[in-house]
Amino acid sequence: MKQNYSKTFKKAGTVLLIWTGISLTFTGCKESFLQPEPLSFFEPGETFTTKSGLDAAVAIADRHLRSYWTFSSYTDLSLPISTEYMFSEVNVASKTDDGNIFTDMATRLTPTDMPDRLTYFWGETYNGIKYANTILTFIDGVAGLDENTKNQYKGRALFHRSWRYLALCFEFKDVPLITKIVKVPKVNYRSTKREAILKKITEDMEQAVQWVPDQKDMTLKGLVNKGACRQLLIKCYLATGQYDKAIAQADILINSSGYSLALNNFGNFINPYPNTLPITRNVIWDLHRPENKSIAANTEAIMIMPNRNGTDMAIKMNSMRNWLPFLDNVGLATPDAKQAVRFLAASNSSYRNNLDYVHAIGRGIAHIRPTSFAQRGLWNVNGITDAGDLRHNNTVGNWMEMEDLKYNDPTSAFFGQNVRLRSATGALLCADTIRQYFAWPHYKYYIEDPIETLNPNEVNHRGGAGDLYLYRLAETYLLRAEAKFYKGDIAGATADVNKIRERAKCTQMYTTINIGDIMNERARELLMEEWRFTELSRVSYCLAMSGKADEWGNTYTVDNLAANSYWFQRIEHYSDYYNKNKVQVKGRSYTMAPHNINWPIPNGSIQSNGGAALWQNQGYTGYNASIKRWETWQEAVADEDNN
Repeated sequence: MKQNYSKTFKKAGTVLLIWTGISLTFTGCKESFLQPEPLSFFEPGETFTTKSGLDAAVAIADRHLRSYWTFSSYTDLSLPISTEYMFSEVNVASKTDDGNIFTDMATRLTPTDMPDRLTYFWGETYNGIKYANTILTFIDGVAGLDENTKNQYKGRALFHRSWRYLALCFEFKDVPLITKIVKVPKVNYRSTKREAILKKITEDMEQAVQWVPDQKDMTLKGLVNKGACRQLLIKCYLATGQYDKAIAQADILINSSGYSLALNNFGNFINPYPNTLPITRNVIWDLHRPENKSIAANTEAIMIMPNRNGTDMAIKMNSMRNWLPFLDNVGLATPDAKQAVRFLAASNSSYRNNLDYVHAIGRGIAHIRPTSFAQRGLWNVNGITDAGDLRHNNTVGNWMEMEDLKYNDPTSAFFGQNVRLRSATGALLCADTIRQYFAWPHYKYYIEDPIETLNPNEVNHRGGAGDLYLYRLAETYLLRAEAKFYKGDIAGATADVNKIRERAKCTQMYTTINIGDIMNERARELLMEEWRFTELSRVSYCLAMSGKADEWGNTYTVDNLAANSYWFQRIEHYSDYYNKNKVQVKGRSYTMAPHNINWPIPNGSIQSNGGAALWQNQGYTGYNASIKRWETWQEAVADEDNN
């Protein structure tokens, strides 16, 4: 019988791990351990010598992996993954009452002025590398393990390290490559060129695929499995221009690894508030219910990240709070000047169960919001808005338009009528259209919090804990389509993209595709699953290497991406916020610059590495083309013991 890894995590025992500046026990550990710290891989003492310690180290690496989707700040605002979307064509920052809102990326983003989440991606990604390196450094000292078992642990650690380095390469570009826990403090790391790191992690993942077992041969779900290793290896092959190898790995996953796209309804049908928001059961809804993600009937899940309500390791995502419109506010009004949408506790005498929006959709504050492209243009295929696409379908309840809501203030003469942006005379009924009026994918954002649901006096429903996808087979098809596109197999790439569209019940299919169609399909299918900015950066690099043109006929060069890239052209063409000078928040316009394709290396890490100069990216203060970087990964590894 398969078990969920988060449920068995506590069986590893109480194990004390000590890193520089970190001391935690594995029972009752808190989110505070996820705070960024200086780049230091010094380990002053013995970390573990037993299998239970090894299991605990793997478990913390797995738990850390999901933190990019689940970690909230002390005020439960924002999620790290939201930052990835703010740097894309599909979302922008929208919490308009935030005096520190990051809108003017082009001039404000510097090595000393970075959104908290950018420093989080830097510091926490290196923490994740540290967890993987701890396993790799100490495993040979763990007694009683046969070679096969050791290799399984090593393969999973290589996955964790490679996954994080792939992210760093396409967020921050040239970064320090660190592969071990050093015996004495080291503060003279040198950056390694991105190409060298990509070569290293590709070789590591080729080894991991050989060592890590298939999910069908594992008792636990949530541990790194062979399928996840293959998916990561596909991305590594794409990033190193090895398209035939990428296709071969995708073929194995799609055809002979026991996975298949979910084509029909499966699992439990979750429709908690049918009087307020009825759902017509469909495969897309079932596929994205947290309750269905890790069950055996889900043949599409390659690797899930357990985060189930009711387990001791669950972390609330606050997905609805962060991503939904700010509805419960006087700024959104009825035509007779009452509050349009009220969130009332069940114990309130004015509560009406048939319009219980606080529970049926959740209470949002719109930390980020979708662009018009994400709401409208993205769904236009062959010049037609595809009404059949289940991912953008408000008839079945998967997608929500503001006009699908109804006024629910019992004192209003318009009670029960549909919300509207303007009155009959044309007067605007919304004071803040950035934050309060936009559409959203209900099937992706809705994660129930039973504790808030069951409290009759609660007027919040921010989003509970739920299992998450790291990888699923739909992305494999789109990765294979990308590889085929680079090779010039347009027919094959088109067939792979259409396979995903067929499952979504689209009425419009492609007759031929370009890279833009592939990236649009990723945006439709993988919203809030993929790291949108990182994937756009990766594809910009891959597209430049391939020499293929984008949807506008542009070609790019790898060495010039900081001046012009596919990522930036998508910002320019598709975002109706960045660089359009249409909207200002707190006196600042939404701007993005070409060099923002590489985030700045945080100044604190540069200063703390006093024995050598770390590379700073072009376009930021501190950039110096003469700073030396390691040309090969072998040089970087050889230097790790030099202080």
